[in-house]
Amino acid sequence: MINRTKTAIAAAIFMSLAGLVPAQAKDSLYKELGGYDAIAAVTDAFLKQAGSDKTLKRFFIGHSQGSLVKIRQLIVDFICEKAGGPCVYTGRPMADAHTGLKITDKDWEISNHLFGVVLNDLKVDKELQKEVVAFVGSLKGDIVGK
Repeated sequence: MINRTKTAIAAAIFMSLAGLVPAQAKDSLYKELGGYDAIAAVTDAFLKQAGSDKTLKRFFIGHSQGSLVKIRQLIVDFICEKAGGPCVYTGRPMADAHTGLKITDKDWEISNHLFGVVLNDLKVDKELQKEVVAFVGSLKGDIVGK
């Protein structure tokens, strides 16, 4: 007789390896960040900063309020999923989503600075900030110069 628990564990491992279910670490970045509400708060604060920055605001011009809300939700869902949370990102791959925006290294540096300001303002632990910055930094190749 096959042990159901072992079968369930094996199935979960297989699905995780196959990419069907996102693997969740014991202490995922999602949990360390404080979950969905914290990710949404950081996203909202960052978008407010970026939208009012003289260099970055060009990425927000011409969007309807509905489009801006959708963009915000896609960012929250992306971070939530990639950090090990229960969200599902339904947007395009990062490279596709940023193609044609002509995001420069300077834009990237400014956004990283503003992101750091937001993390400090929200009193995110310094060690956790390093993890988040590394996580965001891994996206640069899919965002800059597309």
